[in-house]
Amino acid sequence: MKKATDLLVQCLEDEGVEYIFGIMGKETLDLIDSLSQSNKIQFIHVRHEQGAAFMADVYGRLTNRVGVCLSTLGPGATNLLTGISSAHLDHSPVVAITGQASFERQHQESHQYLDIVKIFEPATKWSVQIKDPQTIPKIIRKSFRLARMEKPGAVLIELPENIASQMTLTEPLPVLPNPKSTSISQAIEDACTLIDHSQKPLVIVGNGVIRQGAMSALLTFVEKLQSPVIHSFMAKGILPKNHEQNYFTFGFKKNDAVLPIIEQSDLLIVVGFDVVECPPQDWNKMKRPIVHIDSLPAEMDEHYPVAGELVGDVNEILQALNKQAMPSRRWVPSGHLKEQIKRAYQIELDVKEILSFTIENILTVIEKHASEQTIVISDVGAHKLSIGRTYQPKQAGRVIISNGLASMGIALPGSIGAKLACRDAPVICITGDGGALMNMSELETAKRLGLSFIIIVLNDSTLKLEEQMMQEKFGNSFGAAFENPDFVQLANSFGIKGVRPKDLNEFDQILEEALKQNNEVTLIDVQITS
Repeated sequence: MKKATDLLVQCLEDEGVEYIFGIMGKETLDLIDSLSQSNKIQFIHVRHEQGAAFMADVYGRLTNRVGVCLSTLGPGATNLLTGISSAHLDHSPVVAITGQASFERQHQESHQYLDIVKIFEPATKWSVQIKDPQTIPKIIRKSFRLARMEKPGAVLIELPENIASQMTLTEPLPVLPNPKSTSISQAIEDACTLIDHSQKPLVIVGNGVIRQGAMSALLTFVEKLQSPVIHSFMAKGILPKNHEQNYFTFGFKKNDAVLPIIEQSDLLIVVGFDVVECPPQDWNKMKRPIVHIDSLPAEMDEHYPVAGELVGDVNEILQALNKQAMPSRRWVPSGHLKEQIKRAYQIELDVKEILSFTIENILTVIEKHASEQTIVISDVGAHKLSIGRTYQPKQAGRVIISNGLASMGIALPGSIGAKLACRDAPVICITGDGGALMNMSELETAKRLGLSFIIIVLNDSTLKLEEQMMQEKFGNSFGAAFENPDFVQLANSFGIKGVRPKDLNEFDQILEEALKQNNEVTLIDVQITS
């Protein structure tokens, strides 16, 4: 006989869980007690449940394993909701476990009781309450299987207090790999025929290529095809920056310099693209025909006219296409478009000539110092769009952006998840002053864990993106300005090194020095030039 929470922890251990991010409460004390006896799982006590969900999200994205977060019932659970929603829309594998009131309190109004299962249903792939300890192995196995199954997402498991302490004889289920599916040969042949009949195909690459480890197969495919390639925000880095076919990033509602390539093409080969990254109506206004290559069938959309559809494991589909006798379709967009994009996106700025503290100049300095392993985590705001345009990573999957939910506050806690996922990788968190203060308390968590990463706070005392949108729509702005604390002193109060460079050259030196540190967090307060 064992306690239900001992069984639950055993199941989590079998699933390969390394960390659980969360905050305990009365209704989860049995689970915390069981975790204290585990020598495989480390419980990371955070300062806010939203931070726990963001940590699990980024950990899941970078490891392709399931990130796990924990809260108590009521306000603890609802505090998880933003981070869980963000993970779900960005297709990050996450399992959230929450406490709940005992059964005898759930039939009437009761202290801190909310129907968490119902609240989380729209934000998860599955939301379930454990009603019997014997079902724990089945629920855990199904939850982890669903969280990782394409397309990945979030799962909510609710554990009532009276179930947590019950005894059971049940044992964990064996952990088996998720199955893969592959498109039938006829669909492969049909897609090749469409490509063969096109003159100007364009490859559009989404985050699913990275999730399914299809980067090498995609590179082989595009080099065989020889047509231009564009990326969504989160797919950057699959093609090297200077690759002849790399026409950089699309997905901006305003100033999207890449759109003329789509208009000049006659066939869009869309690979691993998540519609949540950018709706087709924003980039396929001409309704160019599409060859859809993804793990799931295409969404029905008039601006996404599917001419051919290859559904299954993206890596295996691309490998099958690479075996076909597919002709080269080399073409170059008219109007010196690549150079126009570079100018518009401020790619390849001359570091020696730039002086002012603009976001683009800062990104150019960061790119100069970044290695293939460097992870850049963007918060949400005007700087997110600049990172999408300007920053060019040296490896795929090394830019983390909250794009589906576009949630402010992800960057700082996300950096903790990133550092735990990739201990030896440099991690740079870029956040506006608005997003920074949303989860600044997690500096204590980072300090306690002895982690090392860099936080760059872009300090302009305003919600810049909202200010820009109001100016454009109304000719003035309201409610976007605020006052900030002294970020350097605030960092120091947490025992964190805080610095404020006076110019871009000093920022360059500080960043270079901070990247050499192995055991401390450095916060750089950058006074942004308007």
